[in-house]
Amino acid sequence: MSHINIAKLMIPRVFTEVLYEDDSVSKALTVMKKHGYTAIPVLDQKEQFVGCVSEGDFLKHFLNIGDIDLGLHKKFYVRDIVRKDFCPPVTIDTDTQEIIAAISNQNFVPVVDCRNMMCGILTRKAIIEYLYSHHLSEETK
Repeated sequence: MSHINIAKLMIPRVFTEVLYEDDSVSKALTVMKKHGYTAIPVLDQKEQFVGCVSEGDFLKHFLNIGDIDLGLHKKFYVRDIVRKDFCPPVTIDTDTQEIIAAISNQNFVPVVDCRNMMCGILTRKAIIEYLYSHHLSEETK
């Protein structure tokens, strides 16, 4: 299998919605709802990748607090609910097998550089389309 050109397939950071670890839980939930996301990357103020949060993380937070009033959740922060082990990132030079393994477990994979700065995301759809078109071009040879 040939090496996947991640840089060519990823959605660049400038076109990717993210949360910051010092965003309030209330603001973060509003961003996710507005864009229809079920999970989203979280960065620190230096744009370094911290982890991701999912709808389930917000649900656990609400259950722990015992209240769903968004006003109350302005005093809680994304850093309190982000999971550093959820949706681990890949780098531009990650091999194809690792990318396929990562994307099979989630809808997107964050892409970071050697400084852990987020470069963008790689979607499951982009990988499937790449593999499909690559497979078709191999069949016609």
